[in-house]
Parts: sequence; structure tokens; C-alpha cells
Amino acid sequence: MINSLWYQESIENILELLKTSSDRGLNSKEVQKRAAEKSNVLEGGHKTSPFSIFFKQFTDTMVIVLLCATVISGIIGAMADAITIMAIVILNAVLGFIQEYRAERSLEEIKKLAAPYARVLRDGKKINIPAQELLPGDIVFIEAGDRVPADLRLLESSSLEIDEASLTGESLPIPKDPSSRFTQEMPLADLNNLAFMGTGVTRGRSKAVVILTGMDTVMGQIARMMKNEKQDMTPLQIKLDQLGKYLIVICLLVCGLVTLMGIYRGEEMLTMFLAGISLAVAAIPEGLPAIVTIVLALGVQRMAKRNAIIRRLPAVETLGCTTIICSDKTGTLTQNKMTVRRMATLDKTILIEGEGYNPQGKFLLGKKAVNPGDDTACNIVLEIAAHCNNSSLEINQGTYEINGDPTEGALLVMAAKAGVRPSFKRLKEVPFDSERKLMSVIIEKNGEHILLVKGALETITSLCSQVMEHGGISVLQPRHQNYLNEVQEEWAAQALRVLGFAYKKLNPRDWHHVNSHEMERNLTLVGLCGMIDPPRVGVKDSVSECIRAGIVPLMITGDHPITARAIAVEIGIAGEGGVITGPKIDQMPDQELYQGAIKKRVFARVSPQHKNRIVKVLKKHGHVVAMTGDGVNDAPALKASDIGVAMGIIGTEVSREASAMILADDNFSTIVNAVYEGRAIYDNIRKFIRYLLGCNIGEVLVMFLASLLGMPLPLLPIQILWINLVTDGLPAMALGLEAPEPGIMRRKPRPRSEAIFARGLGAMVFKRGIYIAIVTLLAFTAGLVVSRWYGVEDIGVARTMALTTLVFAQLFYVFECRSERFSPFELGFFSNRFLVVAVVCSVFMQMLIIYLPFFQNVFKTIPLDGWQWVLILLISGFRLLWKFILYTWQRLFLSGFEYGKINA
Repeated sequence: MINSLWYQESIENILELLKTSSDRGLNSKEVQKRAAEKSNVLEGGHKTSPFSIFFKQFTDTMVIVLLCATVISGIIGAMADAITIMAIVILNAVLGFIQEYRAERSLEEIKKLAAPYARVLRDGKKINIPAQELLPGDIVFIEAGDRVPADLRLLESSSLEIDEASLTGESLPIPKDPSSRFTQEMPLADLNNLAFMGTGVTRGRSKAVVILTGMDTVMGQIARMMKNEKQDMTPLQIKLDQLGKYLIVICLLVCGLVTLMGIYRGEEMLTMFLAGISLAVAAIPEGLPAIVTIVLALGVQRMAKRNAIIRRLPAVETLGCTTIICSDKTGTLTQNKMTVRRMATLDKTILIEGEGYNPQGKFLLGKKAVNPGDDTACNIVLEIAAHCNNSSLEINQGTYEINGDPTEGALLVMAAKAGVRPSFKRLKEVPFDSERKLMSVIIEKNGEHILLVKGALETITSLCSQVMEHGGISVLQPRHQNYLNEVQEEWAAQALRVLGFAYKKLNPRDWHHVNSHEMERNLTLVGLCGMIDPPRVGVKDSVSECIRAGIVPLMITGDHPITARAIAVEIGIAGEGGVITGPKIDQMPDQELYQGAIKKRVFARVSPQHKNRIVKVLKKHGHVVAMTGDGVNDAPALKASDIGVAMGIIGTEVSREASAMILADDNFSTIVNAVYEGRAIYDNIRKFIRYLLGCNIGEVLVMFLASLLGMPLPLLPIQILWINLVTDGLPAMALGLEAPEPGIMRRKPRPRSEAIFARGLGAMVFKRGIYIAIVTLLAFTAGLVVSRWYGVEDIGVARTMALTTLVFAQLFYVFECRSERFSPFELGFFSNRFLVVAVVCSVFMQMLIIYLPFFQNVFKTIPLDGWQWVLILLISGFRLLWKFILYTWQRLFLSGFEYGKINA
């Protein structure tokens, strides 16, 4: 926040405090003295070298596990595994490096907003200097097209307007008035006697004194907040890191135990050592990071098609557990296109329909469509709107665009909807300025010279002596004033910006000799119109979908409270009570602020510090927060949030660099679509974790239970590695391509603290691991019994049966992992074609090692007979077969079957 001193004190006191003169500026001695103490430079954060960022990627727990697996695989000769695992590690490191390196650039981008040069008054002379050499007390000159070089107190100005959208969120340029003084603390957006570093002058010119430079400016405070903000790990990153630690301990204990028990029973030490190492490699789901990365990357592609561009891969998953979306108003919830909604004369009020700048629309009187050109007063309002206007309506690649002021653009579109376009010759213009609050033009129409005037209604009415009503001219009376005031108050409550319209017929010979002040008297008032930046199409439905999904939408804007509340009510965001403004936030403790945010949901007139605090308070209470923003002022909050969402069209480079996601269409609905994709992606991650760990537990238990029961070694080291290859690759990856389940946006968001094995996943994984181990040992035992029955001492058949049962049990299991809520038959058994193809490929590969002599020698397998296949398929696929029987029975024999009830 800026010190209230700078906008509350008089200009004379400010100059005295800064020890400077508005006529001569600083002298050379004072410049030298102050230059040693102050600078006008925005500092960057501590720079991390690219090498440090890259090598940091190898310190993650899961990556360390994989590096160990790589070394072990190389030692035992499994070079294919070693190369694959190493490729996975390097791929993850490269992706992580790109994400972190991008994040480092956000502070550099904010420094680019500083103006390169400034025109200053020193020793009584105007000179140009590098803006970084500006000092407090310097007298500077700014004009249209300039970037404000420091924080300034305005001394003099002429029609000055400054675009502060990137700093305050205001959608329109702010008229400035050096004579303004305030007696209380005010939000940035209302400080019309100050100009802020990095904002752009759109109109007029000014003389000002520098009050703050460098890191002391509002922009500098934002840079400091960004420098101090640390990026938290996403929920998924935390859980995968914990999973990696658990796997290390469990794998080392179990594999060491299996090795020692085998040696104790008399197995060869080298064989058991290799078996233990092979089991460790197989037990570690080295494909997990790769599949997570691939699934996230595929999610990024799907989101890009829906206008959500992801800059950091983990953000894709974090979207799925978002509990609060903090959205800016202008351009995100609204169209960022001023639109006239109502037009009124003293006889009637007309509702105007239409979208954006498209000149197609309807004029409704009640529910009846009317032609406003048929009414004299309405037609004059439309002619004033079209001719007292310096904007133009253009078509660019099939899209209508306004070239010029947004307010004038809205009036031009309103006139175009009625078929009225600028057609009369303009003779003179008296331009708008913030003091007069109106604009006038003189046109020639059918030989007559007519003055057309538009502006603030209270200014227009004070210049009028007549009104048009009932098709004629009447003297302006108090009842007319009262009626117009009532309409204005009613429209203002709906956040409509109200303009009045008047005209006057001139004597063609005399008006050239009359000044504009005299000419704009004794006008005839014809009507008024109300305009607003309307909500985007579909945003109301998206807000409703958010609420159904358990996500709380908040509006956080720098705009006026009345405007914010009106839009919030219209789209369904508004909660109970009123609007929380910036000054109120300063007085609220954290708990009260949190309760107000959840209850009221609308913030207005907020500063960058307020946005940052709101995000931190929400996160402190356990929420996963997505924050949208387009301006420099939003960058700290974007960085502090779990998901920073920047605008792709109107967003600044600073906000984009600080964000995790960019909206290509600047649309709130796109965020909701991204949440949908994020939930689907997290579901898919749980699916292949369920699959991979269930399979790996099964493999470990096969070896462990065999040793415990004193059985021969059921699988050779190379067979263990083969299972790892044939089942952990393609099928697991295909699970990541599973389509979103029905009703995914009707669930509540999962808690940030939810464990990866929550909602019974751990039990499902462990139970399936036990089942896989039991059926594998059952097949192995059957093979041993039959071999001994026929007097064959070789256990090759038993091992082949165990190997094949283990593979097929996992391939049947992968279909059950498609959903935790629905059976694969409810989803459509063949609906995931990638999975079907992956399973067919794995079956084909298994057949190759059983029946091709070359592979039989490598993997020590024996061809299987028909009865052996029947046994293997029956016991490995029993659970899937049972689910099919239940599904068919319910479909055929139960009435009122509810989709999704079967979940055996």
C-alpha cells in the first residue's frame, strides 16, 4: 500500500516535504546527494544458475530410487531395463528444469515495465534522462503514449487519463485530477491525484513530482512480494515423494528377507542374490514417474484444445483438487466489451439485446420487439451516439472490433443495431475532458447545423432548458429532473454506467463566433442510456457447475463495489451480505476474512497486497486455491496460489510468467473445463498406481510366500524382469488414457491432505496383490504336482505355468482398474481401445516366449498344453468373470437397475 501522506497532503506541502521546486526542479548538488541514497531500479530475486536448477531435479526421492534401480539393473546384466529407467529419469529432469527455469523469469519480466527514459526539470531546464536515474523530488512531464516512470503526485494536468488496468483491474482509463485531496485511506483505484510506475498514459499530459522510486513504488512492492514468494509442492508431488520413501523401505526389507530365506533353505547363494535384486527392480514401479509425466502431458494437449495452456505439468493434477477459484471480473467473468443494455426517453424505456460488438441485436419495449427509429426521441439519441463519437467498428477475420474508446464503441454498436451509422458531415468537435464531463460535435444535416452533446447525465441536465416528450418539446421541469434521477439511481444499482444525450439547432451564420461554453447552453434533453461490461456467455452455467462440484467461486476485482456486486448476482457468485472492500480487509483479522470470503464471495477495490493475503488465508485453512489475474498487480497472488491462472489475450507478460496456466480465451468457463480434466487425470493416476502396485505386491508375495512355505523358487530372475517388462509398460500407460468417468463434476473436491491410498485404494491394492500371489502359487503347485505325477523332476513346466498365470492375472486386473466406482462392463468393455490393444500386445509377447524355441532358451519356458491353459485362464480371470456374471444378472433380472451399483 502507498503512504496516505502522498494523496492527502496539499501540493505545496508535498513540494516542501521533498525539498524541490515545481518551477526549477532539483539542482545539481541535490541530485548528486540523493543519487547516493536512492535509485529507480526494480531489483530481481536471487538468481539460480541453470545448472543448479537441472541437478536439483535428481534429488527427488523417487528419482533416487530409480537411479539405484538403474545401477542394480546394470550390475545383473539387464541393460534394457537400465537404459529404459535412465531415459525416464532424464526425461523427468528435463521437464522439471523447463518448469523451474520459466518460473525464474517472472521477476525479470516485471523489470521490463519500467520506462526507459523520462523528461525532467533540473536546474530550471527540461532534459531527457534514463528513467532509472530519477530521484524523489524530480519534476517530470508525461503525455499520451508515455509509460509512467515512477510513482508521481500530479501538479498540473490537461485531460489526463491513465490506463491502470494492469495495476488495479479497472477496465477503463482513469481520468486524473491534480486538485483532488482525500481525508481518509483510499484504495489505489480511487487515487486520481497520483500516477503509478509502469502504467500507461492514454490521453492528455501532466506535470508531476516524483514521490517514490524503485522498490519503494507500488510496482516495487509487487516485485518484492514475488521475490519472497516460494512455490509449494503440489499435492501429487508430496504424495509421490512419500510413496517413493515407503517403497524403498518395503522393497529392501522384503527382497532382503526373500534372499536370506532362500539361502537358508539351501538355494544357491548367487541365484537367490540375483532373484532378490531382480525382485527389487520389479517391485519398484519405475514406470510410475514416466506414466505420470505422459498422462499429465496428454492432459496438457487435451486442455490446450479447450483453450487452457498449461505451463507447469503438476498443475494439471492440482486442478483436480481445487476447492476455491478466485477470479478477476473484467474480461474473465465479463466480456471486456462495454455494451449498452438500456435506452430511455421521457416516454419509454427500451431494453437492448445483443452480444459484444456484433451489430446484430433487438430493441424490446416490454417483451415486444420495436424499431427505435420510429420514435423521434429514440432516433435522435441513436444519431447522437453515432455522430458524437470518434471510435470505429471494424471486422477483423470475421470478428467485430472497436478501434477507439470502449464507451464510444458501445454507443456506436447500439446505433448500428438500429441501422444508424455516421452519415452526416462533421463541422466541429469540442472534445471530452474530465472537467466538462461531456463532448460536443456540430454536424450538417439537411442544410441545418445541429449541436449534438453526450456526457454525464447531471452535467447534461444542468445545461438543458428543454426536454423532448410525447414527440414535442417541453420546458424542463422538476418532475422531469426527478424522473431522470430515479432512472439513473435504478440503473446505477444495476452497475450500469449512465450517459445523457442532448441537442440544439444552431444558426449556421452565428455559431462560428460563439465559444463552446456559450454554445453548450439551453440544450434540449432527449434521453439517456445505460451500459455495462456484461457477463460472458456460458459463465453463469460454469459458476453453477463449480458450486455443484463443491468448488467455491470468488470474485476479486479492483472495480467499484456496486459493479462487482451486480455482476456477481447476475452470474450466481454473490453470497450472503454485501461486498468486502479493500479498506475493510485491512481491518479484518484472518479468521474474519476467511469467513467473509466463504460467505460473501465478492471483493472489490482490492490492492495487490489484499489479493495476496486472501490467497494465503484461504490456503492456511486447507483450501487448494486457483487464482486468475491479468495484470502486474496479480502476479504475487498468482505465484502464491496453488494454481496461478493468467489471461492469454489481455494478460501482461509478468502475470503469464508467474502463472501455472494461461487461458487462451480469457474465459472463466475454461477454468471449469480444466478442473474437469484435472479430476479425470488424477483418477487415471490413481488407476495406474492401483494397477502397478497391485501387480508388484503380487510379484513380491509370490517369492516371499514360496520361501516362507519352503517351496522351490517359483520364478527365475530373468522371468521376474520379463513380467516387469510385459505388464508394467503398455497396459499401465493405456490406463492413463481412460476417458473421464460419468458424474466426475458432481463429486466434492478431494482434500489437500488426502493420502494417495485414501478411499480404500490401499486395501484394494493389497487384497489384489494377495489374490495374484495365491493364484500364481496355485498354478505353480499344480505344475509341480502334475510333473511329479509323471515322474518328471524338471520344474520348468511349473515355472512356466506360474509365470503365465502371473502375467494373465495382471492383464485381467488392468480392466478392473479402469474405475473404482463402475465395473468395466458398465463402462463398455472395449471403450478404451488403447487398453485392448495394449493387452493384446502383452498376450502376444507372452506367447512368443512360451512357443518360440529361441525365447524358450532365454527365459527357460516350456510349451503349455490345453488343460494348463484352461486352469491358468480360469484362476487368473475368475474375479473378472464373476463381475461379468453379476453385471449380466442385474441387467437381465433386476428392474430399476442403477448405473454404477456393481463394485465388487
